[in-house]
Amino acid sequence: MVSGVTVLEVIRRTTEFFQGKGIDSPRLQAELLVADELKMPRLRLYLDFERTLDADQLARLREKVRRRARGEPLQLILGTANFCGFELRVTRGVLIPRPETEVLAEAAWEWLKASPGGQKGRVLDLGTGSGCLAIALALKCPDVEVWAADVSEAAIEVAKENIRRHGLQDRVRLLQGDGFGALPAGLRFEAIVSNPPYIPDEEISSLPPEVRDWEPRVALAGGKDGLAVIRRLAAEGRSRLKPEGRLFMEFADGQEAQARRIFEEAGWKGVEIRPDLSGSPRILIAAP
Repeated sequence: MVSGVTVLEVIRRTTEFFQGKGIDSPRLQAELLVADELKMPRLRLYLDFERTLDADQLARLREKVRRRARGEPLQLILGTANFCGFELRVTRGVLIPRPETEVLAEAAWEWLKASPGGQKGRVLDLGTGSGCLAIALALKCPDVEVWAADVSEAAIEVAKENIRRHGLQDRVRLLQGDGFGALPAGLRFEAIVSNPPYIPDEEISSLPPEVRDWEPRVALAGGKDGLAVIRRLAAEGRSRLKPEGRLFMEFADGQEAQARRIFEEAGWKGVEIRPDLSGSPRILIAAP
């Protein structure tokens, strides 16, 4: 790239480069990087195709393109991710929010809105990471009191920033600690939501490099069979829910039967499984 290159030409060259590297959605990712450099919405690029980039802009953009070609996730390069229409800060200290988890959030907020007790109840996001679930629930259900906990100090710092960004400091209580142990004794909720680590430890090394090399292991590794944290949720969660409450949890491909059995054997009632956007079983909902 040389100075004086137009937006359209930069997008074309970057798209071709990404295609050669096998990067998914190369045109979209090229546009997002250019839009980020120019500090404008992506669709605005279509009105400014003839605009030229100066030498400094091209140098910064070239480095971002190189980072993406080396496998760094786009969201980490941009520093943000979109979740349920809300922009969130992300770093290497947190799991990048995914569309599957939006299905989990939607299931929880729809239940809260429909439940007499849930509309003004208390909700727990266990393993909050970036704070994506806690923030989505707080914004979608403005009368709900949201608690969010995570074992990772790095995640807590990112979640704190995201909570502040969305003006939710008075609505979302953030705690650091291991599982339910982070919470005051006896505290109970109308709903618990969780996207726990559920990848078997031995499979971490075979994950795509964008995940394996860039996202925190603590947010991925679920023990020998991937179900260690899920077992803890099943064993400890009932005592943290009110009698008419619900638990909403995400699980991995192929874990449907095991997750259902774990919860049923732990005494949970009405265990329901819902699919994600691709139709794969992904969300477990259970009553205490």
